[in-house]
Amino acid sequence: MLPLPPLSPAETHVNDEPKKLSGTRRLILLFMFCLAQFLDSFNNSALFSAIPALEVSMGMTESQSTWIISAFQLTFASFLLISGRIADVYNQVKTAFIAGVSGLGVISLCAGFVNETIPIIVLRALIGIASSMTIPSALTLLVNVFPDPLEQARAIGLFGGCGCVANVLGLTIGAMFVQWASYHWVFWFVAIIAVPAALACVIIIPPEISNTRDNIEPATAKWKGLDILGVSILTVALILFIFAVTSGSTDGWKSVTVLVPLIISILMVIGFFYWETVIPVDAAAIPPRTWFYHNFSVLFAVALIPFFWWSTVFTIFTTLWQNVFEWSAISSAIHMFPIGATALAMSFTGPLSRIFSPKWIILTGLSFCMVATVLLALGGGSQDYWPYIFPAFSLGSAGAMLMYTHTNIAIFQAAPSSMAGTVGAIFNGALQFGSAIGLAGVSSIETSVEATHGGSHEYRGRAAAFWFLFTLVSLQFISVSIFYDRSTDHTPQPEHINPENTAQRSAHFDEKFNDAKMTIIEKAGIAV
Repeated sequence: MLPLPPLSPAETHVNDEPKKLSGTRRLILLFMFCLAQFLDSFNNSALFSAIPALEVSMGMTESQSTWIISAFQLTFASFLLISGRIADVYNQVKTAFIAGVSGLGVISLCAGFVNETIPIIVLRALIGIASSMTIPSALTLLVNVFPDPLEQARAIGLFGGCGCVANVLGLTIGAMFVQWASYHWVFWFVAIIAVPAALACVIIIPPEISNTRDNIEPATAKWKGLDILGVSILTVALILFIFAVTSGSTDGWKSVTVLVPLIISILMVIGFFYWETVIPVDAAAIPPRTWFYHNFSVLFAVALIPFFWWSTVFTIFTTLWQNVFEWSAISSAIHMFPIGATALAMSFTGPLSRIFSPKWIILTGLSFCMVATVLLALGGGSQDYWPYIFPAFSLGSAGAMLMYTHTNIAIFQAAPSSMAGTVGAIFNGALQFGSAIGLAGVSSIETSVEATHGGSHEYRGRAAAFWFLFTLVSLQFISVSIFYDRSTDHTPQPEHINPENTAQRSAHFDEKFNDAKMTIIEKAGIAV
């Protein structure tokens, strides 16, 4: 029997054997990808500690300070798809990754010298665009460097864990800069790390891991494959949508500045999905079949929860402890250490997805979050940290990290690796959408309850926000229990389907996985 052809990162047989990287080289690459994830998350979380100082220094209003965080979320989530699409179509993943990291460093450097409200918000939006270039490309490179499913699961877990650790370390480091230096160092810290890292990646990242077998298409075909019109429609729709839900929590949901962009964005999203059905499958940014890959839609819905849970906790307790209890920024950050510690521990559970069904792991994470959210709703006083808050932080962060890690792994296994950049964009977009939409809802509920129950110095508004969060997590638990299908757990990724064969294949997603498995069997038979 002749040996089987080597496997590509998608676990499908290809003719060209990829150059194998040494173990040391792969670990260095993993470190650089995780560093980029760390910087992206740090850049956002560190500002939670710096916002009070920014408000005083620049004379910001409450709505303006909200946009310090929201400007990043708006552009980051909106430009993820185009970044992922460029990575998939042009295969210039290395270039996109280095451009994103270097852009993050240079823009952060400039932001450190700004002392005006509007320029800092604009620069935060530009930082979001730069960050959107790093995540899809980093995930694509990571999948290529670690093609083995077990190694890939472990690497993706560590990648996500770095983001979660950065969320907590960002609060602490940001608080140290604010208290002992100035908020400017929050930006300069990112620049000091990002610029040298980008230069190092020029040498460290080998070109062969950023190219795929589809790189032989002519430039014209690649340009058409970007789906410029579709991506533009969705990008504008997402910008308007996130702007509307963010403004709704401060300007009121009946405001014209909220309702008009909200309605337009919904109509544009509908138009986008219609457009994707009328153009050729291979030219679509998000082919309609994507949502019919096994469990893809369920996993997308789960991805809305983790960042929503963390962001709600950070936002509520940062303001409660500093503004109501008058704790220092450093003290507040230290009290949030359990969130980072348990998240880091859970990031090492990636290999469990090859032993147990992701369904049970995700349900475990959701159940942890449900219990933790109830504890947060019941206890928020200055004496409630150890009996309520500490166990809630530990349990809830562990659950959110389990969801994040194993949803990330499962969603990459659900779709072909040729869509790695797009899938990474969809997944990370869901994380940001959940955070933006959820925080808008939480803020509105908290404000409305506080207006009739003692104001911001009482905990009732925050408790109501946590009960709202508990309801959403519970609905997600029920959804996963019912709709997650375990029949394709631990099976090879589906292969890319050519457009001329699409009409001849059943639309039912079960057949797509059967076709993928039959392809491997047939090729093995030919090699005999």
